[in-house]
Amino acid sequence: MRDVVEIGLGKTAQRGYHLDDIAIVPSRRTRDVDDVSTAWQLDAYQFGIPCVAHPSDATMSPASAVRLGELGGLGVLNVEGLWTRYENPAKILEELAGLGEDARATKRLQEVYAEPIRPDLIAERVRELRAGGGTVAVRVSPQHTLALAPVILDAGVDILVIQGTLVSAEHVSTTDEPLNLKEFIADLDLPVIVGGCTDYKTALHLMRTGAAGVIVGIGGDDWSTTESVLGIRVPMATAIADAAAARRDYLDETGGRYVHLIADGDMQTSGDIAKALGCGADAVMLGEPLSLCEEAPAGGAWWHSAASHPSLPRGAFEVAGEPIGSMERLLFGPADEPDGQLNLFGGLRRAMAKCGYRDLKEFQKVGLVLDR
Repeated sequence: MRDVVEIGLGKTAQRGYHLDDIAIVPSRRTRDVDDVSTAWQLDAYQFGIPCVAHPSDATMSPASAVRLGELGGLGVLNVEGLWTRYENPAKILEELAGLGEDARATKRLQEVYAEPIRPDLIAERVRELRAGGGTVAVRVSPQHTLALAPVILDAGVDILVIQGTLVSAEHVSTTDEPLNLKEFIADLDLPVIVGGCTDYKTALHLMRTGAAGVIVGIGGDDWSTTESVLGIRVPMATAIADAAAARRDYLDETGGRYVHLIADGDMQTSGDIAKALGCGADAVMLGEPLSLCEEAPAGGAWWHSAASHPSLPRGAFEVAGEPIGSMERLLFGPADEPDGQLNLFGGLRRAMAKCGYRDLKEFQKVGLVLDR
């Protein structure tokens, strides 16, 4: 049973654990690193590394999404972002990259995202992704899914990501017709990833919608302000483990339908990635780390998708820094610093080898210890 702590008379709270609170325990076996596989598969689509891009305009352009696909990951373009509002957002991205310590950064983000979304540009961006030759994935918010889905589906995507800060299978509204995820997904002939979620029950309900993947977490990092704005903070180790428990129960419930878990939050280093997968995730969603590569369209600046919300932004603007290398070097090295920010998936492979596991499914069984 998980610890329940009384925080006051009549009020209790469950104890949760962040990735920083746990560590991986090696087994009795080690393995040659060349015998380790980081491959995984979502529906019919295979990937060399368990990396899904957070759909921020700071990191994901059509070109950088294609490049991530070439390197074995899954690039995800935001169809509510700058690339579907402007014919060529390069000058805007250059301006944002040069804002520096500007108190107006959030206001400027709100201004540039006030431009209407153009359906013709959604179709054009999907064509650009398709021309790149990899798996085509785009993100849409739950609020705009019904309006934008016809354009997205007509354009011909491979994977649809429906992502908000928090997404449930039971949204209640007295003013608008809510998105019925189960009915919506049932009518589609392509895999859908939905999220984020933070607990067992929500994960299980999202799995019951027919989703191929569930995003666990809210993209929390040093630049997320969801806690200060909404009071919500996600202990990622606990959230992933709870979602993995929901998946086990869903497997029993359905007789074997497997739903992939994508961890989104607290991921800065190769060690963070290894711990998230050890907790039960199938892949991780990387945001800020990808802003450090040379291919990042915002030149090293970083902001969350929710940072430009017109009335309640949830994410600070990170000033652009110098890139630390190409995307290939970020993912596969070589590293010349010992902090785990370079060679992210080389580090994961090494962790798997040190613990004796040959693939990601096996590695989900790795032992964990609380060390804080």
